[in-house]
Amino acid sequence: MKLAPHLHRLGNDIVASYLIDVPEGITLIDAGLPGHWHDLQKELQAIGRPLSDIRGLILTHGDSDHIGFAERLRQEAGVPVYVHAADADRTRTGEKPKTPMGPARLGPMLGFLAYGMRKNAMRTRYVQEVTEIADGAVLDLPGSPVVVGMPGHSPGSIAVHIPAVDAVFVGDALTTRHVLTGQQGPQPAPFTDDPAQALASLDALAQVPASWILPGHGAPWRGAPAELAAAVRSA
Repeated sequence: MKLAPHLHRLGNDIVASYLIDVPEGITLIDAGLPGHWHDLQKELQAIGRPLSDIRGLILTHGDSDHIGFAERLRQEAGVPVYVHAADADRTRTGEKPKTPMGPARLGPMLGFLAYGMRKNAMRTRYVQEVTEIADGAVLDLPGSPVVVGMPGHSPGSIAVHIPAVDAVFVGDALTTRHVLTGQQGPQPAPFTDDPAQALASLDALAQVPASWILPGHGAPWRGAPAELAAAVRSA
């Protein structure tokens, strides 16, 4: 799905990842669920780019619904997978602390689980080799992605700012659709390791100059990051 020139979304409001298509190559942000591999192939075909044009995959964090096709892409196409050092072990092993599920409604929760089953969520392959990155790094990838540390959802949660497409990709630092309740609009994401730290990290997001804010779950947001951060805090 094309959102804007050079900016594409894979998946939907339930689980999303993103593709940045610029002349020097392609950068991916997150890898959704394993079944999103087919969505990736369709999007590449639609824009007339081969798999070999992908120069790197950046993970906003190491949870299973964000690393879906990452290991397949790494093994089959040799694409490096970047993740914050604090989430490297989670990405390689899946080990993470137990967090309270919080509020849920049966319909949306079953919808999330059903979508996961259709996209092979139970067949997640953890990423055996990752390239560790740090807050503030500017990566040598198409679009010159900037790493913005946003710990809280996980220790190594990041946002990725790509000025070339006027966008910041926030993973689960916030959500615009709660996967367990179906509630729409800016709000904290569920399954967050440290909710207080996640709210504090919104200060970093508020400083990013972008007009697209793109979450891992929920609809894209158009507007100032500072306004979105304030809306999440209010929620």
